[in-house]
Amino acid sequence: MPPSPKCRSPGNRARDFPRRNRLISGLSLGVVIVEAARRSGSLITARLAGEQGREVFAVPGSPLDPRAEGANGLLKQGATLVTETADVIVVLKPILGRGFDLPAQEPAQEAPAPLEAEPGEDERSRIIALMGPTPAALDDLVRLSQTSPAIVRTVLLELEIAGRLERHGGSLVSLL
Repeated sequence: MPPSPKCRSPGNRARDFPRRNRLISGLSLGVVIVEAARRSGSLITARLAGEQGREVFAVPGSPLDPRAEGANGLLKQGATLVTETADVIVVLKPILGRGFDLPAQEPAQEAPAPLEAEPGEDERSRIIALMGPTPAALDDLVRLSQTSPAIVRTVLLELEIAGRLERHGGSLVSLL
């Protein structure tokens, strides 16, 4: 069976997983590891979360199941034991309940003008030139065309209405 288009996407390479894991743990208040083998990407995310000062939770598993070896190891290292949702809430509630001091802002005198979402011909041509019959990731189109996500989405919608666009899973699109 050939790999799915999502697996062939340039944004889904194995070497990018550690960077993705670091972002996930950095954006989170904590991570819950449900099932992880001894050498697992989930454990990389848990390690990064700990290094970033995030909470690390683990759901215990059978000591005979190799898929539970990583989560059980985290528990031995001091991860918070989770058997129900309340276990996570109890730990995160003080963090979530803490107020944040936001800088004082002067009242706005005028509402800002809405962002321009009507693509120019040069932007439209640049986006279409990046596309072909091979599925391309939406994020790649934004980055490579050097236009805003709103402009790229507008062009894609125009192409879809014209019957020239095919959407694939994982935010992939191609020209028909």
